[in-house]
Amino acid sequence: MRKILLLTCVCALALVAGACGEKNGASSSGGGGGDDTAAVVNGTKILVKDVDRVVAQQFRGQENQLSQVEQAAYRLQALDNLITQEALYQQAQKQNIVPSEDDLKKAIQSYKVDNGLTEEAFANELKQLNQTEEQFRESVKKQLAIQKLYENAAAQLKVQERDVADVFKANPKQFSIQPGVALSDIIIDPGENNMKFDVKGDAAAEQRVKEIKVRLDKGSDFATIARQLSEHQSAMRAGDLGFLARAQFVDLPQMMGLPSALGERLYGMEAGDITEPIKDSAGRWHIFKVTGKQTETRDRTLDEVRAEITEAIRNQRKQVVDAALQARARDEAKIENLLAQRMIENPNGFGVLRPAPAAASASPQASAAPAESPKK
Repeated sequence: MRKILLLTCVCALALVAGACGEKNGASSSGGGGGDDTAAVVNGTKILVKDVDRVVAQQFRGQENQLSQVEQAAYRLQALDNLITQEALYQQAQKQNIVPSEDDLKKAIQSYKVDNGLTEEAFANELKQLNQTEEQFRESVKKQLAIQKLYENAAAQLKVQERDVADVFKANPKQFSIQPGVALSDIIIDPGENNMKFDVKGDAAAEQRVKEIKVRLDKGSDFATIARQLSEHQSAMRAGDLGFLARAQFVDLPQMMGLPSALGERLYGMEAGDITEPIKDSAGRWHIFKVTGKQTETRDRTLDEVRAEITEAIRNQRKQVVDAALQARARDEAKIENLLAQRMIENPNGFGVLRPAPAAASASPQASAAPAESPKK
């Protein structure tokens, strides 16, 4: 249960997407436009364009490269999530859980800050995702209400001391501190990622990382630079990647596209040491700092790990409670999945789905369908 943060280089968090709150008058026509209704939850419509917006966010504008079958599968998955979200939001409304205007403003501002977005970059991101600011605001409102619904349920969770003691006694060795290093990282990515000081292109990225290394060599604070310039979600934690056990070193190529030998090299460094810029297989540049080092296995006592075990137990139970909330919300709702119905009725064309251009040109079967891309 020891918390070890895998060094995964992931892109910025996608915007949450909410279904529009149109009431009644749900259409079941198979015309295929983005304004067609994909599902109805207690009279509230979820439109096809809402589903497509979620898929577009997931694939960052590359969804047209999916085959027709892949698009159908991702659409169904996205719609299922939107149905659950709408059912949960309606449960929150029943309990009079409504975010204040101040909560909304804070959440939106926090999103911009956490993702390093200027007002211009935020507007561009909404444009790329075919989402208006009002739609984004409505989706945040729903997410805040649902989050509060979850929190209210989780507040009832209690972890007894005997539960903690039983977990520890079952296998005390699993809580031992293993040899390894605590790391921080500054990542410069030549790709476009909408970070505040995003560099674009290999030449610009290489120049930026060289400038950063010069600043570090002159004594600039690593955490400050990471927070300001690193193009990775770890920037929100001042570059902190957590603890990497020595046993995980062989997994570095899978985790980060870096050579496995780098782990032993980092292990040979001392706390406070900083590497030169290192390029990974995806073209990103890294500058690592060893912030801590453990050279021997050390057993910990129950007192040392009590809070850690308590949190782990609570999180496990919370996952079950969250799943129960979702199940109850869906069970109590009247749900009509019209998109699924149309796909069953037209399994060769998947109802309103139109093939992506790439799919249409790649297969004769796809070419037989209308060549227009899905509307978003």
